[in-house]
Amino acid sequence: MAESMDDILHPTSGTDPDFPDAPEEWNTDTAIGRAGEDGLELEDDHWQAVRALQHYFAKRGGSGINVRELHDALNESFHVKGGIKYLYQLFPGGPVAQGCRIAGLQPPAGSADRGFGSVQ
Repeated sequence: MAESMDDILHPTSGTDPDFPDAPEEWNTDTAIGRAGEDGLELEDDHWQAVRALQHYFAKRGGSGINVRELHDALNESFHVKGGIKYLYQLFPGGPVAQGCRIAGLQPPAGSADRGFGSVQ
């Protein structure tokens, strides 16, 4: 079952109040650099998706991530704005594959869908 938007976007762990579940080696400058390499300028909804991805991975220990469940959780989190279709506008390389790369996370197996424009 997918997490609620509140569970994903309002985590209670970590020390950085803006990115409490960020990987230790990750920072916003790293994310901005990776996004720039992809021709993206990160805005509020990008950062919201980054937080959601980092929280999802942190709650699951970073391993054994099911790409379908992650996809569904993101879809639910952004449902009001258009769900996964909206996220593909934010992350044309794929909200899971490209989003994870920007968030400092290893994209789960099966997250690259070259037929829909995703990249590894």
